[in-house]
Amino acid sequence: MCSFAAPSGAVSDAVVVEGTVGSPAAVTFTSPLTILSTERTVIVDGDGEAVDSASLVEYAMTVFDAATGEQLQTHGYDGTPMLPVPAINLGQFLGCAAVGSRVVVAEPETDEDGATVTVLDLLSAQPARATGDEQKPVEGMPTVELAQSGAPTVTIPDAEPPADTSVAVLRMGDGAIVAAGDTAMVQYTGARWSDGTVFDSSWSNGAPTALVTTELIAGYKEALEGHTVGSQVLVVIPPEFAYGEGEINEEDLTGETLVFVVDILATMPAP
Repeated sequence: MCSFAAPSGAVSDAVVVEGTVGSPAAVTFTSPLTILSTERTVIVDGDGEAVDSASLVEYAMTVFDAATGEQLQTHGYDGTPMLPVPAINLGQFLGCAAVGSRVVVAEPETDEDGATVTVLDLLSAQPARATGDEQKPVEGMPTVELAQSGAPTVTIPDAEPPADTSVAVLRMGDGAIVAAGDTAMVQYTGARWSDGTVFDSSWSNGAPTALVTTELIAGYKEALEGHTVGSQVLVVIPPEFAYGEGEINEEDLTGETLVFVVDILATMPAP
């Protein structure tokens, strides 16, 4: 993550910031600023955990117009529930900053927006994987082995798939309970029971994803609703509760019993 950080420069170094980390900032600079490329200056070094490309972060920011000094927006300071974001998405701003850091970012104008000065506070960080207590495996269910990163490998048993949706908690978290209609941040891997091949994986896609529980197939909902943040859940979903009965083929998931391993990382209530 350190290598992703924008360099410091004369523009970002010259911005004077008032206020404390975790509250909206006030800035002083000579406007209009001429910003030729993105610059970044750390003005408060946090004493928390340093982020890396596998982290999820919560942040807040105050954005100012570089031409006038006018405050354009604030984000993340009012206590409104929000999902964390992959740190890699903010890599140019954060680099490998530690939790509790405050960073000034000067960005040049684009075709859509004018030049801005942003004061960004790194509020928290967490691993992008389930961290709950390991549970005993359930007999007859697929087995799951985890790579060092947390990415799962699923092995399908040599048996007929179950007729009903089957759920097993592999790790039990102690966070908030996912309720119907919540938006959950998850890591997942989906595999076919018929041959064990992986058809989709957030681990392969490069980042966790946010899912609204009420927009999911019935079986997947059972892996989320009623379970706690920090948990890893294994679910086996017959076609009836997935994408329907029919002849199994390579083109789609019709007729296929699906196996998902889902890490529940965060949840946000429905508005």
